[in-house]
Amino acid sequence: MTELATETIDVGTIHHLDDHRATRTTGAPVDLTKPSLVSVPTGPDTPANGEAVDRPDNPLVDWLTVPDAPVLPMWARSRTSVIAHVHAFGRLTWWHARYHGFRTPKYLVKTVLLAARGFYRAAAGLWPTLAAHDHTATVKALRAQVKARPEDVDLAVRLQVAHYARTQTRRWRFGAAAAGVTAAAVGVALAPPLLQAGIAAAVVTPLAYLGRGKETRLLDQAAPPLKVDMSAQQLNDALRAAGLLKSGSGKDEKDLPKVHCTMGPVRDGRGWAVIFDLPRGGGKTASDVLAKREVIAQELGVDEIQVIMSRVRAAKGGNAGRVSMWVADDDPYLGTPNPSPLEKAEKFSIWDAVPFGQDARGNRIDVPVMWQSMFFGGLPRRGKTFTQRLLTAAGLLDAYVRHYIADGKGGADWMPTKAVAHRLIMGAEDDAIEALKAMLQELLAEMERRFALLRDLPTSVCPEGKLTPDIMVKYNLPVIFVTIDELQEYFTAMERDDREQVINDLCRIARRGPAAGFISNFASQRPDAESVPPKLREIITIRYSTQVVDRTSSDMVLGKGKAAQGADASVLSEDHKGVGVLVTGPASYVTVRADYLDGPTFAALCRKGRALREAAGQLTGDAAGDVTAAADAAGLTVPAIVSDVLEVMRHSPRMFTTDLLAGLVNLDEDVYGDFNAERLASELEAAGVKRTSKQVKISGANGAGYQRRDIEAAVPAEILLSAGR
Repeated sequence: MTELATETIDVGTIHHLDDHRATRTTGAPVDLTKPSLVSVPTGPDTPANGEAVDRPDNPLVDWLTVPDAPVLPMWARSRTSVIAHVHAFGRLTWWHARYHGFRTPKYLVKTVLLAARGFYRAAAGLWPTLAAHDHTATVKALRAQVKARPEDVDLAVRLQVAHYARTQTRRWRFGAAAAGVTAAAVGVALAPPLLQAGIAAAVVTPLAYLGRGKETRLLDQAAPPLKVDMSAQQLNDALRAAGLLKSGSGKDEKDLPKVHCTMGPVRDGRGWAVIFDLPRGGGKTASDVLAKREVIAQELGVDEIQVIMSRVRAAKGGNAGRVSMWVADDDPYLGTPNPSPLEKAEKFSIWDAVPFGQDARGNRIDVPVMWQSMFFGGLPRRGKTFTQRLLTAAGLLDAYVRHYIADGKGGADWMPTKAVAHRLIMGAEDDAIEALKAMLQELLAEMERRFALLRDLPTSVCPEGKLTPDIMVKYNLPVIFVTIDELQEYFTAMERDDREQVINDLCRIARRGPAAGFISNFASQRPDAESVPPKLREIITIRYSTQVVDRTSSDMVLGKGKAAQGADASVLSEDHKGVGVLVTGPASYVTVRADYLDGPTFAALCRKGRALREAAGQLTGDAAGDVTAAADAAGLTVPAIVSDVLEVMRHSPRMFTTDLLAGLVNLDEDVYGDFNAERLASELEAAGVKRTSKQVKISGANGAGYQRRDIEAAVPAEILLSAGR
């Protein structure tokens, strides 16, 4: 037997009946928009009972195949869509009812005026009949002949007869008209009011229609707002105004180029969705449409924050001229914040995507953080730190995540992590900068140790040379989460050489660390070249920006050219707290309303994370020696002033009083804003602190200050013992 030849063909409009039957039995929708590739055996010895019913030689192929054209329109393919469009139709009907209802008096006056014009036109049209003008031509002709031949008696008689006939016709026509009008007036006067109104409408309506003319419209014409209705015509007009479609001055509108809507406009959630193709021959692409987002929004009569546009790539059946657009009814990013799912979670695996927020349509956005590095930027007080903490919070609920945290601002945002962080650095003073440099060296040493271990493992255990969940547990290599907030504070406080060294260390961690289980999570308020150098920003894989001042600043955070592609954080306003643009790849971005995780909830997650690590034997580093957490575990209470002073002096064995006061104010301005040296001394004395010396010597300078050992002496010994101090 001759060997069968197998070739792959594009069947486009043909679909397997087995798949079609399966969808009928399971109820799953059939996607008829995607062409399929099937392998069909061909050749002279192909069996007659081949499985493919769509063979060209099959006489039943015409009715055994499913056409590409969908059976149901897009809006009728789901119960949700049908309900949404019924509601949309109801809103449109109600809008038109209100719009024209308010104009009813105007329409009545206009109708009366049109009826008057119609009556005039009707009277002018009936006058030749009432005046018997049909006889006038004969009378005029005979009169002319009589003038020419006055002696012709027969001709004069004929003129007299014709004139008499015209006069008689005029009399009975005028009489009949007068009688009819009189009878109608009497009948209307004697009729009930409701019948009178009906008769008046029956008379006025045709008269108004007769008087309207070609250019006169009785009803005002107005387009409803986009939240009520959206049409393909509105889209074409907007694209034409933006210069994306040829205007063709002097051409008939039907001859102008238009977009081809492959879907919609249809209702999709709280907005309108449409997918369209730009016409060929115009030289415009989908990228040109994205760059004109602001102009298109203005022409549609909405704010640009309401217009969500993206290219439709080939993987989803798109091309270089196909655009997906969703126009929200109102600002989709305002309203009550959405609580984070992590708030109620007992544990979480950092190997899973982290719940992050929702897009404009309400779809969940999850961010995978393994093998990634992240950068957060934006203006102050726009929710940047709260959003950055979401990813760190996910790591709190995984006992096999080791946290290294540095906060250049040194405020209260990251203070709760002292219960769980292996290393915690607060502030950007000299001692904190030295601690940061030491932490980075510790991370680099750990990274090299891990790579050496991973290289020695057999491929059956470590096939890709990267950390795996099994290796993590077996060799006690927890995922390392490096979180640094307010990077600009460290860089601006460092000397040039130290700054370059720290930047190089951070680049090495962000570039090589992911394979060893390192996750970088950096943030800065000022992502310029001085605050965060481009060579560090450019190697970050995931970026997020809250509101910034302009497109240039947006590109500094999200990447060069992103604003032109539509990823522009400068369009966000002051009201968009916790909202930002998330870039996850070269061509992937979405505006996200991040989940909300407030300070008390974050602190509760830190306590939960400490308990998880204690149970798993993973509580290490600074967290293992945290006095406050140890006191909580022992059921004891350490005075707040003592724990806060210990926190400020975390990296210093001694500190001047002025520096200590500044650190306390930075830690909690509401509590320590009014403190001075005398009040601080009295509060510490009341808490049991006994100073061995009121003077300290730092870098050769003497001044009033405190020794950390004096503060620790005020903490019960059993707590210090349990904290490992």
